[in-house]
Amino acid sequence: MTRVLVSGGTGYAGRFIVEHLLERGYKVTVGGRTAPEPCFFSKDVAFVPLLLDPEADQIEAFDNVYYFVHAAFEHLPGRYRGGEGDDPDGFRRANLDGTVRLFESARDAGVRRCVFLSSRAAYGPQAAGALLEEGMLARPDTLYGEIKLQAERSLLSLCGHDFVTASLRATGIYGPAGPGRTHKWASLFEDYLSGRIVPPRIGTEVHGEDVAKAVRLMLEVDTVRINGGTFNVSDILTGNREILSILQRVTHCPHPLPEQADASGYNPMGCCKIQSLGWRPGGRYLLRRTVEQLAG
Repeated sequence: MTRVLVSGGTGYAGRFIVEHLLERGYKVTVGGRTAPEPCFFSKDVAFVPLLLDPEADQIEAFDNVYYFVHAAFEHLPGRYRGGEGDDPDGFRRANLDGTVRLFESARDAGVRRCVFLSSRAAYGPQAAGALLEEGMLARPDTLYGEIKLQAERSLLSLCGHDFVTASLRATGIYGPAGPGRTHKWASLFEDYLSGRIVPPRIGTEVHGEDVAKAVRLMLEVDTVRINGGTFNVSDILTGNREILSILQRVTHCPHPLPEQADASGYNPMGCCKIQSLGWRPGGRYLLRRTVEQLAG
């Protein structure tokens, strides 16, 4: 049974990754500041303390680990862009320097593959309406995006025949949260059902289960097809109107829906590269099913 260490495994995205790998027979160890609560996952997982600290020697955390999935990120609760608050230096030290130290420790410990959960924010502003593709020039305009891009490049510099690496630029991850936690649209649902005005909004979204499938693909596909690569992980362009229209149908809420947001200048993400490896997201069927589930 192959052992995988998932940093940030109790986080919103990390939980999907852990659950998916458990279902597929992987032996999962969760790394983080605190151990998961009992029954947080559907099956038992091992735990090792793991910090985003560039000064910490944590190579022992990688003992007997074959794969490392790095999904941990230190930020203000509920915020990624702007998650540095009033401490940008600490934010950079943890999320860039601490991340690179973990990459180096994984390589030095003999880990065979490393997958980094990056972000759409690495692209930064692009021409209005342009399709975001992995080969285009990235120019992040936020500290969050800059750190994600620099971490990608640091991981790329470490890749080799014995240390296969890949970065996944995910965005808008949605789906049910773990036990005792609220999903990302909880406040949106509450505002709409309470009759508050909901502004128009659009964005690229992908279900957490589809992100987890992309991670597993990076662990299983032939190394020559992914090593050192960056892959977009996105599914649909949607917004508050479509999401709430599903909620409206399920709840029979009489409140009006928000206006349709203008999508003409938005930058969708191209996913041909990862789809060529066999990745298929759930599309609008999965969005509808998930909103119906969350509405219940």
